[in-house]
Amino acid sequence: MKRAKSPSTIAILLGAFFFLFASFVTRTNAQEPSSESKAQQSKPSMQDEDAKEQSSVTEHSIRIGGETIPYKATAGTIILKDDKGEPTGSMFYVAYTRSDVQDLSRRPVAFFYNGGPGSATMWLHMGAYGPKRIVTTDAAPTPPAPYKLVDNEDSLLDVTDEVFIDAMGTGFSHALGKAQDKDFWGVDEDVRAFAQFIMTYVTENSRWNSPKFLIGESYGTFRSAALGNYLQSRDNMDLNGIVLMSSVLDLGTISFYPGEDLAYILYVPSYAATACYHKVMSCPADLNGFLQQARQFAMTDYSNALLQGDRLSQSDRDSVAEKLSHFTGLSKDYILKADLRVTLPQFMQELQLAKGMTTGRLDSRFSGYTIDPLAEFAFGDPQSSAISGAYTAAFNEYIRKDLKFGQGMTYKPSANFAGASWDWKHSGRGGYGFPGAPNVEPDLVQALVDNPNLRVEVENGIYDLATPFFETEYTMDHLDLPAALRSHITLKYYDAGHMMYVNDAAHAKLKANVAAFIENTLKEQQ
Repeated sequence: MKRAKSPSTIAILLGAFFFLFASFVTRTNAQEPSSESKAQQSKPSMQDEDAKEQSSVTEHSIRIGGETIPYKATAGTIILKDDKGEPTGSMFYVAYTRSDVQDLSRRPVAFFYNGGPGSATMWLHMGAYGPKRIVTTDAAPTPPAPYKLVDNEDSLLDVTDEVFIDAMGTGFSHALGKAQDKDFWGVDEDVRAFAQFIMTYVTENSRWNSPKFLIGESYGTFRSAALGNYLQSRDNMDLNGIVLMSSVLDLGTISFYPGEDLAYILYVPSYAATACYHKVMSCPADLNGFLQQARQFAMTDYSNALLQGDRLSQSDRDSVAEKLSHFTGLSKDYILKADLRVTLPQFMQELQLAKGMTTGRLDSRFSGYTIDPLAEFAFGDPQSSAISGAYTAAFNEYIRKDLKFGQGMTYKPSANFAGASWDWKHSGRGGYGFPGAPNVEPDLVQALVDNPNLRVEVENGIYDLATPFFETEYTMDHLDLPAALRSHITLKYYDAGHMMYVNDAAHAKLKANVAAFIENTLKEQQ
């Protein structure tokens, strides 16, 4: 059997991101205000003629690390405008600001967003960093309502104020006037919208002299690289730090293009971690050591074999197939039929097929029943299906009941593209030659060069098959940064997937790492 053709490039690009993502429904959890909460509510209108900023302010408190933190929650909108001052869009956000801070120049502010492209930010909001989080079942489907909302002891409110932003066409964010949501659906269009939002928020809330951080997930990391460069080079707003969660900066590294072998190489260690987790093969007790062996095999024997293409001898082909089977849990026969090149949807379908199960993409620890055992590619993502109901229900109740916003409005977990497509052209891209896969690596490099005090931390889940950790390592090793700046990027790892915070232990570790990153960055920059 010849190697099967992989799904279309566009399908893989759009499907490669989370989060939360255009492809997946999203939801979020509620936060209960303290007994002394007071709400100042105004009713937002979705009518263009009502293009006014709206907000609902409530008072709360939370206990984190033994300290009681009073904070103000603001659920509201910021109006975007064109060069003529005409409204073009209303961007929804939820901001949490500590109430007892006297000097805002000593208090950081972090801007959060998920990815997609085309996903609302309920995931980071209710799963990772907000003051309330939804309790879900780890590595298995969460049962239906009633769901449980709890104080999030792993919120970042003890170290920074937080602003969660929904991209245009998601959440309550929508176009105004003559504009349409699709006018914002592109790499550069999206960056300009987020930049204008941040500039407006910082100005309206007197945060120009506050330390500033960007924290994005999945496509949100792609956005952060371009947005960070835009804010610094175009708006003269220097940043203190950027956190990249489940990162991808060059979409070519995760796309299985015909005739291109890089993605196959970069996925091997994540395939290995997944195969070990599901015990489809015998793995050593030292998983990290095994993953290092997988990296080494991918960079040497495997990459050398793929580079030879059709010139590879049958004996070498058999040898490499046997080794690849050792690291992936797939049979040697299947690997040979795939011409040594197994795409992600094929891996998801095949790995646990003998058990009638499909392997998760966002988090490969999750499994779901296989719909069609004869299919070549997996249908859907078991991880997304396992938690989406909980997040959606939780957020819809929380935003209206506790934050007193959104009555009479519909919250969109993801954008309804309805035939429209994301514009992947990016004016900031450097390099020479024909246009390639969307790539914002030059933006991150420019941001670091222009602001040599900038720090970047990258969070990686070893069971993330949407943005595999070896792909991130490859990207960070190929930025061609000046030697003095290479130490400004650090990588952290978690025994979880794309949304590492759905695992309690990984969630606590994530909080500790990001909090330390913020605090250490500020100390280094003093």
